[in-house]
Amino acid sequence: MAVDAAGGTPQYSGTFVPEIWSANLLVKFYSATVLAAISNTDYEGNIRDSGDKVIIRQVPDITIRSYNKNQSLVIQRPEAPNKELEIDKAEYFNFICDDIDKHQTDIHLMDSWSDDAGEQMKVKIEDGNDSGVLSTIYSDAHASNAGASAGAKSGDINMGATGAAIVLTTTDILTTIINAGLVLDEQNVPGSQRSFVIPPWMAAMIKLSDLKDASLAGDATSIARNGKLGMIDRFTLYGSNLLTSVTDGGNTAWHAIACQRHALTFAAQMVKMESLRSESTFGTLVRGLNVYGYKVLKPEAMVDVYIRKG
Repeated sequence: MAVDAAGGTPQYSGTFVPEIWSANLLVKFYSATVLAAISNTDYEGNIRDSGDKVIIRQVPDITIRSYNKNQSLVIQRPEAPNKELEIDKAEYFNFICDDIDKHQTDIHLMDSWSDDAGEQMKVKIEDGNDSGVLSTIYSDAHASNAGASAGAKSGDINMGATGAAIVLTTTDILTTIINAGLVLDEQNVPGSQRSFVIPPWMAAMIKLSDLKDASLAGDATSIARNGKLGMIDRFTLYGSNLLTSVTDGGNTAWHAIACQRHALTFAAQMVKMESLRSESTFGTLVRGLNVYGYKVLKPEAMVDVYIRKG
């Protein structure tokens, strides 16, 4: 409801309400992206503009020592350097809604356009082949969580390497998923809140594998019937067409990402959301600015699974 105005003063309320639209767009963005599902947003804080910095305090590792009677105790002074999450990236949109279209249309243009803005923002921010989040985070995985000799304890778990990507088929896909879980287990990563981001062809392969049997997948309805990948070996699986793909020896290979929620932190904020009348035509300009940042905080909780389709 608009605030009363003096006589002769035009009222512009009803065309747009920035606060509601801004919050609505961010909700739509998060519902579209896999980043909110696979990462934590604990440090989003009060982001206000691009270039802000979030200081993340780390919990130090406390040393446990053996004790003999009457011995002198070693005193530890716990130290843990802070980590910084820089909000150093920004994306925007800027479109116009013509007055005639607004009044003649039988659909809610703002709602439909906000849906599309959320989806396009997701594609821009996540795109693994266009400097998005998924284009870099796999390379931050711990050295023991990638390559043909992965495994902090065993050193013999194949997670694929350049020139020798894991060739997946319906018969061995479960082995790769379980091995990724084993890599995290050897790093003492909690079994809860684990995620696996996979390309669509791998998702289809899972549906064609023995896991389509509901009893094997541990579900009431088979994967082949409901299309939901659900959880396999403590991993919640997410299909994404935005993972990084490369040409390797004439084949296309992907960097799939297996991780625990605390491996990656992600923060985004619609810091500007405004509408203004166009000076050159009858219409309302709508523009928004989304600032964001991300950082791999725990490399040991992320696995780079280098795969290609068999």
